[in-house]
Amino acid sequence: MTTQRDRIDIQLAGDTPATESAARVEAGVVAKGAGEGKMNLFDLDRASLERFFEETLGEKKFRAHQVMKWIHHRYVTDFAEMTDLGKALRAKLEASAEVRVPQVVFDKASTDGTHKWLLGMDPKNAIETVYIPDKGRGTLCVSSQVGCALNCQFCSTATQGFNRNLSTAEIIGQVWVAARHLGNVPHQQRRLTNVVMMGMGEPLANFDNVVRAMSIMRDDLGYGLANKRVTLSTAGMVPMIDRLALESDVSLAVSLHAPNDELRSELVPLNKKYPIEQLMDACVRYALRKRGTSVTFEYTLMKGVNDQPQHARQLLRLMRQFDNAVQMKDAAKVNLIPFNPFPGTRFERPDDAAIRAFQKLLNEAGMIAPVRRTRGDDIDAACGQLKGQVMDRTRRQAEFQKQLQARGLGNEAA
Repeated sequence: MTTQRDRIDIQLAGDTPATESAARVEAGVVAKGAGEGKMNLFDLDRASLERFFEETLGEKKFRAHQVMKWIHHRYVTDFAEMTDLGKALRAKLEASAEVRVPQVVFDKASTDGTHKWLLGMDPKNAIETVYIPDKGRGTLCVSSQVGCALNCQFCSTATQGFNRNLSTAEIIGQVWVAARHLGNVPHQQRRLTNVVMMGMGEPLANFDNVVRAMSIMRDDLGYGLANKRVTLSTAGMVPMIDRLALESDVSLAVSLHAPNDELRSELVPLNKKYPIEQLMDACVRYALRKRGTSVTFEYTLMKGVNDQPQHARQLLRLMRQFDNAVQMKDAAKVNLIPFNPFPGTRFERPDDAAIRAFQKLLNEAGMIAPVRRTRGDDIDAACGQLKGQVMDRTRRQAEFQKQLQARGLGNEAA
């Protein structure tokens, strides 16, 4: 159940505050970052950076474009190394700006090629970012918050509680760290082909900063990703789905996980505020505004919870209703995700036969429903396993520890 304390930082439609600096940038007013009163240029998309150069530095817009390329294409953070800028401009930048990169606390490589970074966001908090290579593509899973306030019952991040939203700089900094590590060169040597906002946190609860960061990901002067290759995943913040459709052009994924309200309210407490009918209606509106695109529904399979034939039939009904409303075949796609266990959880992964049986029921009815292959589980980087360092403001860590102790598990399961 979502408590009042959990809801403190869940912001709804038109109500999502950016960080103070990001809000002032959005208004066209120059803001200062934390580092010696300097603006962190990671916080600025193209339009904001152009304003910074014109209004603060008294320079032409094209200088902002040069700097974007240095930062996001060549991974240069020292203004002295930006050799096509004049000395006077470099001096201005040194005086009023910086490119502050997240601190890499540690990184781990999996035997399957997956790579996970723990990145320090401030002295007390850290988040996790994961790179997943596959045939012909490389996907980066990016976090949007320190922890998460939504308390989905099967997610390891939820047990850590919630601290705060990430700034635009902290979001795009994750992409920068991974892209530099991979030797990614936008438009030439693409090791990073997709970004999914599926890491720690609910992206739509940090709307302004996430949308600005996704703009940089998609900008040719940033990481040059096609709109369809940037995906935002939400647990179902209905008003913000509508706002996203108006303000951004990215792929939408919805963490559904249950085909009826009773079960989904148990697994995803946000469903009590925005039940399935409202959620599906919002997804229909999104798809209709983005003609020709599909919406992906994520469905984590948990043994004896949501993996039975009746659940598959209910899910099939929902998806058919969605296709009919959008008037497009395969407008709804389902990603089946076998549950990835973490210490202390009460949920279990279904056996392979149950997973395939569930998938078969959907496939035989003509639905696209691939089973997501588990990646990075040897480094706790699989879907639902991300745990950073969270100075919890919701007391959920303490509540989770009490539950573990009541079950005789103690701190060894944390």
